[in-house]
Amino acid sequence: MTTAPDPAPAPDLTPVLLGGDIGVYALARCFHEAYAVRSTVIAPAPTQVITRSRIVDAVELGAASSPRDYVDAALSVARRDPGAKRILLANTDWHIKVINDHREELVEHYALPVVDAAVAARVSDKVEFARICAELGVDTPRTVVQDFSGADEPGWRPAQVTGLGFPLVAKPAVSSEYNDLVMEDKRKVFILADAGEADRLWARLRSAGFRGAFLAQELIPGDDTAMRSLTAYVDSTGRVSLTGSARVLLEDHAPTMLGNPVSMITEPFDELVSQATRLLEHVGYRGFANFDIKVDPRDGRALFLEVNPRIGRNCYYMAAAGLNPARTAVRDLVLGRPEAPARLEDEVLYSLLPHRLLLRYLRDEALVARVRGLVRAGATANPLRYRADRTLARQLVVTAQELNQYRKFARYYPEPTDSSF
Repeated sequence: MTTAPDPAPAPDLTPVLLGGDIGVYALARCFHEAYAVRSTVIAPAPTQVITRSRIVDAVELGAASSPRDYVDAALSVARRDPGAKRILLANTDWHIKVINDHREELVEHYALPVVDAAVAARVSDKVEFARICAELGVDTPRTVVQDFSGADEPGWRPAQVTGLGFPLVAKPAVSSEYNDLVMEDKRKVFILADAGEADRLWARLRSAGFRGAFLAQELIPGDDTAMRSLTAYVDSTGRVSLTGSARVLLEDHAPTMLGNPVSMITEPFDELVSQATRLLEHVGYRGFANFDIKVDPRDGRALFLEVNPRIGRNCYYMAAAGLNPARTAVRDLVLGRPEAPARLEDEVLYSLLPHRLLLRYLRDEALVARVRGLVRAGATANPLRYRADRTLARQLVVTAQELNQYRKFARYYPEPTDSSF
């Protein structure tokens, strides 16, 4: 499924995207579907789904690139066509930080649907996020904060986490503080089976030089299907003008990608959208945001895990179900015509996996029936399979990536479990 072209296209629109992964290609596809424009992608080494694309112009910075290199490349694009309307986006926390660190330079040339540095720092810090949720009566998991800022002192000791019970989840409070850490068996999220594993992790983090905050959280039961994804856009007037949500079916289980959905069904969750809207308005948010939420099967409570200060790697599920987020941002920031609030309602199966592989992991017969029904109806979307960007070379790359999912899941998540770990 694809969205119809904008009836009033923006003339000479140049989207510039930082990063070179699937999430960036998804954004490029959103812009191409809405405005039939090519995006410029700036990255050290873009993936082949980008370098072999006909809707993208890739700028390869090289492995030794710095944040300044990204900014200089973006400014170079702007200077080539001074009269064009431009918009700049990214899809990782690190790239959002690059934009905010150089915001004064970039805003002279680009519309930036990116939350400012102060608000981004506040909501990206999972400790502060939990405080905000508590203020608003939004449920979050029980948490103990491990503060490593004093870990160089001889008397430093980690906080006790046994009160949370085991197994428990451990993850950095601020992802950008953890990205550059070099540590053996580094993971995005750790599952700690007992107190011994917890103690060893705190010791490894200390030895590796980590001096931020790490969270220990109660492990909420339920497999990947208990997760919900929610995307929102707050326009330049401070109004939440676009919202959409989806029921996660399966997440990536590779250590460095853990927690990224790879299959979802779009579905309206009105109460979750209401809570997310309240939170975004409370902190004075602007731009795109993406929430991770888990429903506790023991009592049905929806627990907000985090908000990402960006549109999210799987942003294309919005466009696939009829609300193209690129169009919303362009109308607001480029054309100066903010839209009336819109909420995603249509049901679509969004998946980066072969359907046969997805079905192996679904244990709920009602969900199996929904997936099969959507497949039969053709209500499916894979952001990488775009008819307007179809060449033999690129199709071979996309097919190889899909087949590689069988190997990845066999290695990292061979059988579904009650906790998804």
